[in-house]
Amino acid sequence: MYDAALPLPSPSGAPLLAARLTLRPYLPSDASAFYQLIQDNRFRLRPAFPAREASVQTPADAGQVLAQFRQDWAAGRLYVLGIWHTATGHYLGDISLKPNWTAPVTLEIGYYLAAAAEGHGYAREALAAVVEFGFGPLRAARLLIRCRATNPRSCAVAEAVGFQPLAPRPRPWPLRALASSDILYYYLKREQ
Repeated sequence: MYDAALPLPSPSGAPLLAARLTLRPYLPSDASAFYQLIQDNRFRLRPAFPAREASVQTPADAGQVLAQFRQDWAAGRLYVLGIWHTATGHYLGDISLKPNWTAPVTLEIGYYLAAAAEGHGYAREALAAVVEFGFGPLRAARLLIRCRATNPRSCAVAEAVGFQPLAPRPRPWPLRALASSDILYYYLKREQ
């Protein structure tokens, strides 16, 4: 049985800087850009981020979701960072870390970019920055990414940053009917 780990004090909201990107918690003033990216990419995001897509139907919804992100950050439930191109200030997407707070602490990472931002290495750069954040201030023992097998770009991003495929585990027979066979898991352990 694993021991429960208490959430750490809320980490600083200081931006994470990568070569071309700035990753930071959302501000209320980001609601319009957040809404527009989801609106413009709604059908692309729906399969992998159905709750996010469904919860942001209007600009007002976007503001409420960003307010919830701030509350989740303070409570240690979810750490969501918007991704901006540093030189241009363009909003590109976001990346989040969801802790389990059960020892050994595992953070599940999710990320998406606007269609126009794909293919430039931004997801790989953002993921490398949050790996440092996850193993550093959040003190995770392991990072986990779920990718759809039908999204080879997302799988390639995980592998490029050093994540290893996790072997599929058989599910108990009552859960097999609910299992989604198109999900691949990748993990990265903290170096000892």
